[in-house]
Amino acid sequence: MHDVKFVRENPEAFDAAMKTRGLAPQAQSIIELDEKRRSLQTEMQEMQARRNSASKEVGEAKRNKDDARAEALMAEVQGLKSGLAEAEQKEKETAAELTGILESLPNLPLEGVPVGADEEDNVEIRKVGDPKSFSFEPKQHFDLGENLGLMDFEAAARLSGARFVVLKGALARLERALANFMLDLHTGEHGLSETITPALVRSEALYGTGQLPKFKEDQFHTDDDYWLIPTAEVTLTNLAREEILKEDELPKRYTAWTQCFRSEAGSAGKDTRGMIRQHQFSKVEMVSIVHPDKSEEELERMTACAEEVLKRLGLAYRVIVLCTGDMGFGARKTYDIEVWLPGQDTYREISSCSNCGEFQARRMKARFRPNGEKGTRFVHTLNGSGLAVGRTMVAVLENYQNEDGSITVPDVLRPYMGGLERIEAPQS
Repeated sequence: MHDVKFVRENPEAFDAAMKTRGLAPQAQSIIELDEKRRSLQTEMQEMQARRNSASKEVGEAKRNKDDARAEALMAEVQGLKSGLAEAEQKEKETAAELTGILESLPNLPLEGVPVGADEEDNVEIRKVGDPKSFSFEPKQHFDLGENLGLMDFEAAARLSGARFVVLKGALARLERALANFMLDLHTGEHGLSETITPALVRSEALYGTGQLPKFKEDQFHTDDDYWLIPTAEVTLTNLAREEILKEDELPKRYTAWTQCFRSEAGSAGKDTRGMIRQHQFSKVEMVSIVHPDKSEEELERMTACAEEVLKRLGLAYRVIVLCTGDMGFGARKTYDIEVWLPGQDTYREISSCSNCGEFQARRMKARFRPNGEKGTRFVHTLNGSGLAVGRTMVAVLENYQNEDGSITVPDVLRPYMGGLERIEAPQS
């Protein structure tokens, strides 16, 4: 959500920022609606004041037995009542139209974010590790999993349809191992607070983080008006909703391992095989609620936390900064981390870490009171995958595969796998 005052005072800068996001100028229509709304509010205040004074005058006229004046004043009061109701309706409609525009516009990019139209204009920041080479043709994860008899897409399709998977045996345990490893790292070394949150939320929660109303089609909705979370960003960030925190309480850093649900609207034909793009998947999420002066620093910290998972797993990856045209709706700066997948012979996204500034906080009314001050300020919010568990499994399977189709378990995961060193097909 945008600050109308900022738009009024910086219309050219606002439109320039919208242009980098691929949008037409918006400031003039916002300012005109805001002026109309303010004018109606002034009109309502004046009518209400006159209505109050006229009502008092009615009593005086009656006490003076001036029936003609009393009747004229009562007619005026009735007219003001009707006029006030009409003005209130117009103000309500104007405010709704203004809010509709403001809530539909993406966040303003931070200075220095590369300007571009799409993913082709993203900028690589660094590469870490060398892509693994093989003496044989590496397979993709779905071939490896199916050949092991531990990844079953057909059974999932019978249960739920396309874009689901059933994991069995050692691969089911591998998913749990990966999530537990990530949680232990983030809580034990990175200072995040482990949190368990609901998977079902009300509309207000999705509105607060920007999924509603613009991205309604991307969500799963229940018949009794709940929404399945697309990420724990929704629940963790909304912990600050309608709160006024003390400055000394910041930063707040959370992590959670949850099931996530996305309709994948518009992704027909993309990653139809395998675990890259599914309707249900698990993810370890990171969320930070911070002082506005600290959010840029926090983004670097959060990204480093996500990178550390890949470093400990011995997986090659790269970090890119997204351009203005590829950045998410609520972000003002985003780093994507892409892991090397030898089966696909390319890097694929495994984490996205974003600084949302006060964009979400305005929608949630999440504030803090600076030390020694009476007023409040909006907090800044950040979120990032730490990591997407299913995609991390994909990376482990493809990078640690052996020529015979077995999978070597990375050293750091073996304590979580009961000491298992190699995943092989179960003996029949």
